[in-house]
Amino acid sequence: MDAPTSTAKLPAEFADLEQFADWCLASEPERYAKRLGSSMRDMQAFYDAITPRAEEAIAYCDKFALDDLPDDVVNLMRLLYSMIQVSFPVECWKQPKVPDSGATTLDCDAEPVP
Repeated sequence: MDAPTSTAKLPAEFADLEQFADWCLASEPERYAKRLGSSMRDMQAFYDAITPRAEEAIAYCDKFALDDLPDDVVNLMRLLYSMIQVSFPVECWKQPKVPDSGATTLDCDAEPVP
């Protein structure tokens, strides 16, 4: 009998955050687009779930060398990047878009490593 295949994107220690795995996005433009396409209710739920676990998640990621991260740890880091992406809309603006920014855009020229 074959072992069941896991579809988990995050380390087992963070299984409670698996419901937010769609925030494990590889690039800033993807994270920004996800933010703009998300409701405040969804962003608030994501933010409320991950923020209390952020220090623990960072400490977990710190156990690994940056150039040799397992895929589930890379996804955990990406989840933290997304937490940062939604922090201002949740904490300050109460809306996904930067207030009074009109048609202004912001392009990221460099991505965090990894």
